[in-house]
Amino acid sequence: MTAYRRLRRPGATYAFTLCLQQPGSTLLTQQIDRLRSAWRTTLGELPVRRQAVVVLPDHLLAIWTEPEGAVQFPERWRRIKARFSRTVSGDFAPRPSLQRRRERGIWQRRYWEHMIRDAAELDAALETCRLAPVRLGLVTDASDWPYSSFSARNR
Repeated sequence: MTAYRRLRRPGATYAFTLCLQQPGSTLLTQQIDRLRSAWRTTLGELPVRRQAVVVLPDHLLAIWTEPEGAVQFPERWRRIKARFSRTVSGDFAPRPSLQRRRERGIWQRRYWEHMIRDAAELDAALETCRLAPVRLGLVTDASDWPYSSFSARNR
């Protein structure tokens, strides 16, 4: 298997997409309190400046800026995914390869990240996050989606 390389630059801003193993699942919104707890605990241990986040039923989008000292987003995501997975009950029937690695089969193994290089890319990434619930037909106004940093409730 080819080694996956991630661009790691201290102080850089990154956009992320993390997906559940099962497309169409609603696990993330059903278990939002557990996800928020995993997020809060992890970012308390490994702080980062959050630019935006939107949790959708089967995936999440996030934009954050790494501290100047070190790039730790792989470890943050590993902890968030693991903490959330440990608290969710249910049988997710992971493939044998996941069982060998003690994974439950909730999350897709990899995630997508993109280092944002300029203000135009940041604006586009923020707009993608903001409009994601509208594009998916979950709400007609982005500020109505309760699981977003753009929600009227979170301002």
